[in-house]
Amino acid sequence: MAERAWRFDAAEAQRENRIGAALAQARRDRGLTLAQLCEALEHAGLKTNRASVNKWEKGEYIPNAYQLLAVCQALGIRDLMAQLGGSEPELDRRGMEKLEEYRRDLIASGRYTPPRPMAAITYLSMPVSLLPVSAGTGAFLDEGNFEMRSFPEEEVPQGANFALFVRGDSMEPRYHDGQLVWVQQCETVRPGEVGIFLYDGSGYMKQYGEERQKGEGQPRPLLISFNRAYAPIPVSPELEFRVAGRVLN
Repeated sequence: MAERAWRFDAAEAQRENRIGAALAQARRDRGLTLAQLCEALEHAGLKTNRASVNKWEKGEYIPNAYQLLAVCQALGIRDLMAQLGGSEPELDRRGMEKLEEYRRDLIASGRYTPPRPMAAITYLSMPVSLLPVSAGTGAFLDEGNFEMRSFPEEEVPQGANFALFVRGDSMEPRYHDGQLVWVQQCETVRPGEVGIFLYDGSGYMKQYGEERQKGEGQPRPLLISFNRAYAPIPVSPELEFRVAGRVLN
């Protein structure tokens, strides 16, 4: 029996916006917003914006080959041609049996490994401070200084409430300038833990310690830098001090 050749009508597909419709449907099936898809594309090395993705979906613009591959990866589209309406070669029952037999032989010989299904990526929307932790003010914890961003679920530590960026080198070599850290809101931390502190109107990310002064019954909090070029900061009982959270990474 003669096989019918694969047929794809590019002009017809473009008129019907099949590429854009396939991308839009795949995005909706995964429950992603345009912003969340842009976040996923950035992880694949493609920087774009919601307006561009929206125009791809509407067929107003056509993504180039690299953009299309990145979008297909982010959306788990493994067979775009099938979704665009190409017609597969027709085989009768015997032909399908022979095709499956050949496939099994290839697998047994080691010359072919079936592709593993691409795992679906779940994204979480988390608040991120627009101000770094060592900006010299506690304003980074004000509600208006946060924006919501999407992160792969596996990148967000369990118990995290928000994220912020580190400024400076006082916590080198463990934490670096510009690094994103995840924070669990709490009112107390144990000695040795790294926390976010508000002291005398300024924000700090330091390791928490305690020291006893002569004649004092209770130990005094001490904010310690990992970088030994910075001296520990003793906390005066006369100044405002509180714990904002515990650093989880």
